[in-house]
Amino acid sequence: MIKSEPLRMLFSYTKIYRLKIFLAVIFMLASSGLNVIPPYLFKSVVDDVLISKNTLMLNAVCVAVIIIFGVKAVTMYLQRYYMNEAGQGVVMDIRNALYDHMMRMKLGTIYASRTGEMMSRITGDAATLQNIVTTTFIDLLFNLITFIGMFAFIIYINWKLTCLIIIVLPFVGMLLSFAGKKLRIAGHNVQEHLADITATAQEAFSAVRVVRSFANEDEELERFREAGRGNYAALLQAVSVQGILAGVIEVFLILALAVVFWVGGRSVINGELTPGELISFTGYIAFMVQPIRSVMNQMGYLQTGIASAERICEILNTPVEEDTAPSVKHKHIPITGHVKFEHISFGYDKQEILHDINIDVEAGGKIAIVGPTGSGKSTIADLIPRFYEPSKGRILIDGVDVSDFALKDLRRQIGIVPQECILMRGTVAFNIAYGLGEIDINRVKEAAEIADISEFIESLPEKYDSLVGERGVTLSGGQRQRIAIARAVIRDPRILILDEATSSLDTASEQAVQKALNQAMNGRTSIIIAHRLSTIKNADRIFVLKDGRFIEAGTHDELLKIGGLYAELYGN
Repeated sequence: MIKSEPLRMLFSYTKIYRLKIFLAVIFMLASSGLNVIPPYLFKSVVDDVLISKNTLMLNAVCVAVIIIFGVKAVTMYLQRYYMNEAGQGVVMDIRNALYDHMMRMKLGTIYASRTGEMMSRITGDAATLQNIVTTTFIDLLFNLITFIGMFAFIIYINWKLTCLIIIVLPFVGMLLSFAGKKLRIAGHNVQEHLADITATAQEAFSAVRVVRSFANEDEELERFREAGRGNYAALLQAVSVQGILAGVIEVFLILALAVVFWVGGRSVINGELTPGELISFTGYIAFMVQPIRSVMNQMGYLQTGIASAERICEILNTPVEEDTAPSVKHKHIPITGHVKFEHISFGYDKQEILHDINIDVEAGGKIAIVGPTGSGKSTIADLIPRFYEPSKGRILIDGVDVSDFALKDLRRQIGIVPQECILMRGTVAFNIAYGLGEIDINRVKEAAEIADISEFIESLPEKYDSLVGERGVTLSGGQRQRIAIARAVIRDPRILILDEATSSLDTASEQAVQKALNQAMNGRTSIIIAHRLSTIKNADRIFVLKDGRFIEAGTHDELLKIGGLYAELYGN
């Protein structure tokens, strides 16, 4: 049984395209109706032309056939045009909604997912859905209506012979129901394995330097082949079910045709049926094989499409970040940067990582948080812009709970320089002004000056219009980091978060970046997550974190005198 949620999701996106869908259905009904008429003309050809030798009727039949197929060609074109126009629009809107939803999902959900698999929902699943909406659905409906129309004609020609056909239909219905379940399962398998292929390739290409440095190309190829073999097996299973079903149903129909021809032939001999009626009846039976075969094929595609729709619904049903601001009370109010943590605790999956964290840093102050790897340093920084929500306690900025700020207003007043600086594909100016909308080149240059990167940019052939390459691969680590600093300060944020911003740099690059950071921190509340303790000597206060708790706090000199964990880390 097909789940109703994917269908509701699809129909919810059709509202603005209803007129085009209505026109497509009207032309589809006209086309399928015209498709039903030609077999009935066999009766006139046999009874009124060949047996009666009526030349006038021969001319009329020939003209009728030309007109029927000419009008049918026009209606089929209009049907496909309007349905594609509506279907492409529906899927474009779904893809946009899917992308928007993914960008707003909780960071924990995103980090727990494979990027390649998520991308396959936007590309592979959306493309499959597009084919379903624009082609499969309309072809399925067209052939079903054609079959119903032909069935109505054979009842009209001879209801007794039709009863012989009806005996076969329950078996066909049971086969369709059985095959539908099998095809839906196969469709899910195909899409899952296709997502695995995408994820495997994406992971390998994003870490291509690691792959090559360990000479692991053959192993990655084997992983890709394994994913391909899984997809190959799933596709074969779907094709096998579809092919067996189509063959069995066709045998049933041909058997029915043979019985009808034998019974109908005896009726013609006994004068109960005209030759034309028998030829027309058997013609309809033969013509009905094609719509049924087409329905079988489309059923396979439809089940794969429903599987894709279900996978898309899974993403759309995934929780997103909640903007919990109850009113516009604190929107668009500039902050000064006074940050206070009050008894903050936080955990992932019921496992607490931070315990009773208390911090109070005045506007313009500079604090540092240090500690062993995995102690929770970066998590503390991530709580300020509400990338995560604390399980206990509250975080205040200028005395206002961060949950009372609209997310965009909060984040636009916080600058973040991460450890891994990822630049977007585009120009240097685009990356520095990222998130501002229009590029104000004067503000870009000012930010570049603060980040001590302007001299390098001016040395480039295209200066600020120079392309940085995907993820900034054409730049050195220090250059990327300084562009990230410029990107963080261009909005003149009151709070600056430096999350191990120099830990991956060599000594020369670190000195250049540290100079830029010192300029960027001037006049701003700065929260430094540090791995290299030499970079935080001048912090107003240093907090030492271990196992999610602050165990020491003080200035650089005070902590060295204590001779605790900080002194041990500094000595190493």
